[in-house]
Amino acid sequence: MNSMNKYKPLALAFIGGSIKSAVGYAHFAACHLDNRWKLVAGCFSRGEAINSETALQWGVSFERLYSDWRQLIEREKGRLDAVVIITPTPNHAEMVLAALQAGYAVICEKSLALSSADAEPICRYLEKKSGFLAVTFNYAGYPMIRELKKLIESEKLGKIQQVHIEMPQESFRRLTHSGTPPQPQAWRIKDHEIPTISLDLGVHMHHLVGFLTGEKPLWVIGDQTTFGWHPDVIDNVTCMAKYTGNMRCQMWFSKTAIGSRNGLKLRILGDAGSAEWIQVNPEELHLSFADGRRMTLDRASDSLLVARQPRYNRFKAGHPAGFIEAFANLYADLADNIMLFNNNEPASWEYLCDAKTAVEGLRFFEAVCRSNSCSCWQAVARE
Repeated sequence: MNSMNKYKPLALAFIGGSIKSAVGYAHFAACHLDNRWKLVAGCFSRGEAINSETALQWGVSFERLYSDWRQLIEREKGRLDAVVIITPTPNHAEMVLAALQAGYAVICEKSLALSSADAEPICRYLEKKSGFLAVTFNYAGYPMIRELKKLIESEKLGKIQQVHIEMPQESFRRLTHSGTPPQPQAWRIKDHEIPTISLDLGVHMHHLVGFLTGEKPLWVIGDQTTFGWHPDVIDNVTCMAKYTGNMRCQMWFSKTAIGSRNGLKLRILGDAGSAEWIQVNPEELHLSFADGRRMTLDRASDSLLVARQPRYNRFKAGHPAGFIEAFANLYADLADNIMLFNNNEPASWEYLCDAKTAVEGLRFFEAVCRSNSCSCWQAVARE
């Protein structure tokens, strides 16, 4: 479907992402927030009751509700602008490839695949055929993260020397209200070549480091361990990496850090200044400079290059934007670029993650796994 009118919502289908999904509602709310998309079809769940309930709650006609994702791909040809894959990670590669082969523009929830080998058929297809595939890394949608990216590109912090980034959570150590360990979704407590925690949390962090600095990891040394209720599942990862440009990165993510809900925090240090951003207070970017100056920027700051744009100010500063709005910013970028793709014009990947970048994250964590096994530095495979 070609959508020439920017103000006409694009037609969207979900595969996965039911009302019982951890991230389904975030996708649903975000894609509708700026009226750039309309969810018109779906195969939300293999469970018949949940599938139907989701369609009712989200206003999808039963005529365009499917019990099998393959039926959706076959019967919705020519009626959609994009398909979103929001199923558990082990299902992504097969579904993404099938949707691409059927001619759809595809949006895939991270992680793209279980490993770089799992993603290889997708990459081979995109090398030979014209196709649109974007992987959603929604933290790159925060206005102050985009402001930080512009500050780094304009060299306001000088040459970037260090990145420290962490994402601690507590879900594999915290008890329920009855004092018993919680029971996560079954696919979250099964590891693969890359531990599920790295596919869930780690790829976000790898993406943010590259998104902000433009540098690529060369070598990594890492430690993976288990501290939580599931002894066969890695739930705590720490690593150090050497990047291009002589940059160093320290990374920690965990699901056993009691007291941490989703403690995403990053510090970037250059030779002329540094920046700190904490997701729990996403409107503020804290800067320090070599001459002793310190400042805090928010969306009302006069010196902003990005975050004062109308698209990031659905309501005025002082009324904080957050996680869903960041996701909505990503969906606005997706709408713009899928319209370009549908009209045979080159897309802009300034804020979006393509298959190549997503696979780089998989290769990074494959190197972390090798490092953990040998207790030594490992090279990060390059294309």
